[in-house]
This record gives sequence, structure tokens and C-alpha cells, in this order.
Amino acid sequence: MVMASELREGMALRIDRQVYRVLEVEAKAGAARMGGTVRARLSNVRSGRVWDQHFRPLERLEDVELGKCRVEFLYSDGANCIFQRLDSFEQVEFPAVSLGLAEKLLQPGTEVPAEFFEGEAISVVLPDTVEARVVTTAPPMRSQQDSARKEATLENGLIIQVPLFVAPGELVSIDLQTGRYVERVRTQHKKGV
Repeated sequence: MVMASELREGMALRIDRQVYRVLEVEAKAGAARMGGTVRARLSNVRSGRVWDQHFRPLERLEDVELGKCRVEFLYSDGANCIFQRLDSFEQVEFPAVSLGLAEKLLQPGTEVPAEFFEGEAISVVLPDTVEARVVTTAPPMRSQQDSARKEATLENGLIIQVPLFVAPGELVSIDLQTGRYVERVRTQHKKGV
């Protein structure tokens, strides 16, 4: 059990037989006879639904421990993303909507941590950025403006805006939250001896 005043981002709680992840916490002190409040933004780990809830600071809540295990992304069938546990080689499914943009950008073979509660897979811990190869775009150009952009099609068919200096065949880093270009990935070229 944990008091509401002790809530922190990333914690998992069980409320009415549902498991929630704490996304944000804001505590407000009360004045005189009015007690303070703790506002928490919670996300249901199974449905992904976000819920804003207010608690009294001394209210006791049931915190739960989530088990972690590394999984490897295998494929997406449109409705679900299929991963394989690396410890038992068992396949687990996550709804594609719970992964958001990552469903289109994750490459087969990518290893990520997954969280389990009472043996059931409930969420995948995604990285902030992923790499993708540019398949088609206009030829690279030099520009006086750093903010100038052009369209680029990635190997998975996703179309994004990239700076003018990006060429076809290059790897770029994409933000999984926004789907925007972050940076060009520099690869090391070894010189032959």
C-alpha cells in the first residue's frame, strides 16, 4: 500500500481490479480546514485509456509490482503486434493501437523490455526514438535556411519531413511520440587495409 502523497510517475496501481500506470502527479496543499489534494493522471495498462483522478493525500492505494522481461518484435498483422519472449520463446500479442506509431516503425528483430502482471503481458516499454531508412526523397541540397524541409518516404511507407541535406538510402532517427525527424544517423565506415 502507498499513500497518495507518495505517488510518483511510472508507478503501477490497482484500482477496482484494473491496473493503471501513473503518468503525472500534482500535489496541492490545502488551506486551513481544507485538506490538500493529489491529482494523478493514470493510464489503464490494458486499454490505454487515460483517467484523471483526485485523491486525498493520506488516502491509501494498492501499488503493484510489474515483472519485466525482454521481448523481440516479430511482426504486425495490422490489429496486433507479435513479440517473442527471449527467456521462454513464448509469443505474446499487444494491440497495435497501444503501440501507436511504433507499430509502423519497429523493425523485426528489435528487442525491447515488456512488463507483465500476474503472468499476463500488459505493456511494452518503447524507446524514445527509432531508426528508419529513407527510400525516396528529392536529391540533397545545401540551403542557407536550417529549417527548410522536404518530404521523404521511409522503408515502411511512412512519409515524414526531413531537412534538405538528407539523401535517399540514409538512416534517420524518428521520435516515436511525434513521428518527426530527429537527426541523421551517422554510420562508421571502416577503411580497408
